[in-house]
Amino acid sequence: MTTASKTQSEPAAQSLHHSSLGTPVRAMLNGGGLILLVIVLITTMVDWNRFDPNRIPNEIIAQIGKAIVVFIVGAALWWLFVSGVRIAAQWERGILLRLGKFRGVRGPGIVYVVPFIDSIQFVDTRLLTLNIPSQQVITKDNVPASVDGVLYVMVTEAEKAVLSVQNYRFAVAQYAQATLRDVVGAMTLDELLSEREQIQKRVAETVEERIKSWGLHLDSIRLQDIEMPEDLKRIMSRQAAAEREKRANITKSEGDKIAASNLAAAAEIMATTSGAMKLRTLQTIDGLGAGQSNTVVMFPIELVEALNRLTDAMAHK
Repeated sequence: MTTASKTQSEPAAQSLHHSSLGTPVRAMLNGGGLILLVIVLITTMVDWNRFDPNRIPNEIIAQIGKAIVVFIVGAALWWLFVSGVRIAAQWERGILLRLGKFRGVRGPGIVYVVPFIDSIQFVDTRLLTLNIPSQQVITKDNVPASVDGVLYVMVTEAEKAVLSVQNYRFAVAQYAQATLRDVVGAMTLDELLSEREQIQKRVAETVEERIKSWGLHLDSIRLQDIEMPEDLKRIMSRQAAAEREKRANITKSEGDKIAASNLAAAAEIMATTSGAMKLRTLQTIDGLGAGQSNTVVMFPIELVEALNRLTDAMAHK
């Protein structure tokens, strides 16, 4: 309802626009013409040489009355002539109808319309922005959603835009709404959320194919927002959280696996390399001694090794 009322009120707004656009020109022509008419009548129809303030002849009175009548008739004819002047802006084209028949496209600039015979309708050829209001659609997997968007349309052939369709703005908006519902209805919810570009492309191709015969060109269509029920949003949020937790556990386990492999490889290298364990021990002691609250008791590694050798020797006996 909002789109319809807004679109249907646009011709009236255009009429007011052109009325205000041509008003200064018509006022200037009317004023200049009336002044010139008064001067001509005064200089040609009244014999001022015979004018006597004390005794005005009947001839002068008759001449003045005749001049007034001629002025009224001339002013009415001049006003009627000037009333046909229209001005089209640089971005506008006028569709001229004479006695109901198409006579051509006029503008930009000054356009003359014969009063009571011609009529003209101006068309804006700039890029138009048309809103697609939020509407309820049902996806292929029976999920309700609300989708809205915006259309960018421009008139390429003003004649067709006026003669082939009653209200091209309203028609384009309604056709785009129906096409959007059809395209979204053939997709699942996951496809609707992840393939916005594909939806826009399919809707644009369908609408463009239809409105070419109306003298219009669809520049683009953009989806603005997709609304879903609140309970479905909560379910999707929990699903996303579980998916993120799953990926975090997998990443942590893979890290633990890599760390265990690296530790095993390091232990193997230390076992086969002389002095590696000593260096590692010294590094550990150095790291512990950096804090003031730590107390480190040194125990000679050589003594430990000697005890190990003694133990092995006794075991062999």
